[in-house]
Amino acid sequence: MLTLYTYFRSSAAYRVRIALNLKGIEYHSQFVHLLRHGGEQRQPAYLKLNPQGLVPALVEGETVMTQSLAIIEYLDELYPQPPVLPADLKGRAYVRSLSQLVACDIHPLNNLRVRQYLIEHWGHSEVQWQEWYQQWVQEGFSALETFLATHPATGQCCYGHSPTMADICLIPQVYNARRFNCDLSSYPLLSEIYRHCTALEPFRQAAPEYQWDAT
Repeated sequence: MLTLYTYFRSSAAYRVRIALNLKGIEYHSQFVHLLRHGGEQRQPAYLKLNPQGLVPALVEGETVMTQSLAIIEYLDELYPQPPVLPADLKGRAYVRSLSQLVACDIHPLNNLRVRQYLIEHWGHSEVQWQEWYQQWVQEGFSALETFLATHPATGQCCYGHSPTMADICLIPQVYNARRFNCDLSSYPLLSEIYRHCTALEPFRQAAPEYQWDAT
């Protein structure tokens, strides 16, 4: 049985939950609350597991895997059906580029530890933090919308009509953008893909509000 160290509001953990659900993989959830007791991810027991002090971490036997995209690609190789990367080389490169646009360029600027640093060390207000958040979402989503609008493979999902790793990354980011009141009216394709994917059961079950630690 795989064990996923997760937090209901973590976008990165949300991605892995979607991937596990899409592939129908059973797993055990180990909850790491990122705010309680100063952040359970900073406790020695968790740092021993993942010295970076981030979620997710996926444990299989004696092996500990970190970084959501690496975990998702591992799962895709271990459980190839249904695939979350296209069969052709150029398609895989494109889906990876969309995934990294979210996971490497948008999300790191807006995650919890950045928010905490800006507020605690630089004295930013919640309003200033929200403006910061919205700026990087707008920049990233504008690029994503253009990519999708001009690529021939765009369908109900980012690539064709079946979810790929790009959708696995996109949906948590749109979810959080909505949470922080970002104006998404300029991104009709992103919004339509979000509506389509969140209606699918693997995405729905992975959503933050359906996690045990959300209560």
